[in-house]
Amino acid sequence: MNIGKPRKLGKTIEDIEEGESLSLTESIEDKDLLLYLGLTNDANPLYIQHDYAQKTEYEQPIVPSIMLMGIITSAISKHLPGPGSHVVNFSVNFVAPVHHYETLTFQFEVIKVDKMKDVVTISIEAVNEEGARVLDAVVMVQPPQVRIEQLEEQKGRKHE
Repeated sequence: MNIGKPRKLGKTIEDIEEGESLSLTESIEDKDLLLYLGLTNDANPLYIQHDYAQKTEYEQPIVPSIMLMGIITSAISKHLPGPGSHVVNFSVNFVAPVHHYETLTFQFEVIKVDKMKDVVTISIEAVNEEGARVLDAVVMVQPPQVRIEQLEEQKGRKHE
């Protein structure tokens, strides 16, 4: 992470096209789960205790749903549209539980670019190693916006 270092803005609304896509693979590791549980103080035994989880329909600990949402928002912030993006609406269906140590592939696709509202709609599907769908999501994102002063400054530099 480059805190304090100037970062380029992600794609603006003018740079994004419907059909643009991104594929991302993430593995769920113990350290990720422990960080989440520590940050949120979420003590649900279903997320960490094997003996407890064995008594449930899941049979083994599952990954907290919000962690999966975090993977999605992180990818939006880093890649599509990228730095400076802001999620304004998030709708998600958790189709199947995700267990510890699973590797998921997230497929992102821009399905709508609304220049009037300055929002792009991104569809996401995640599947596990067996190809079984574990979640579907639709996220509305406000791409980064370049301030007028910055545009004028950039134009001024080009003419020098």
